[in-house]
Amino acid sequence: MSRRCAISGKKPMAGNNVSHAHNKTRRWQRPNIQNKRLFVPELSRFVRVKVSTRALRTISKIGLLPYLRKEGLQLKDVT
Repeated sequence: MSRRCAISGKKPMAGNNVSHAHNKTRRWQRPNIQNKRLFVPELSRFVRVKVSTRALRTISKIGLLPYLRKEGLQLKDVT
């Protein structure tokens, strides 16, 4: 199971934890990915999508299909 947003493409980033003594240890910054069941009014049906919470906020503002068009995707690309 990949930790990647199906719409925005957000994925984990690697970095360092830096202590006060400036010791560095590797760490991961993982995106907040949620499995959501979203209603698409244009199709009058639900779709299941693995989406980041940042993309979910945008979807709630402008809708799923307009957001997919803006990202250059189609519904079959993300389901």
